[in-house]
Amino acid sequence: MKIEVNGEARDVTGTTLAEALAELGWAEARVATALNGDFVPKAARGETALKDGDRLEVLAPMQGG
Repeated sequence: MKIEVNGEARDVTGTTLAEALAELGWAEARVATALNGDFVPKAARGETALKDGDRLEVLAPMQGG
């Protein structure tokens, strides 16, 4: 299915957010996720279904000050 990841069109085969993150190389990364503008907690990623055309934002925490 085609989704947008951080503004870039991507094809993924995973049907859940957790599967898509694994496919994209972020399975073990400490990241925050938003699907179609809504924050998705880590505990909900395995049950959050994706559909064609979804917009996914993946953000890594920044350190420093």
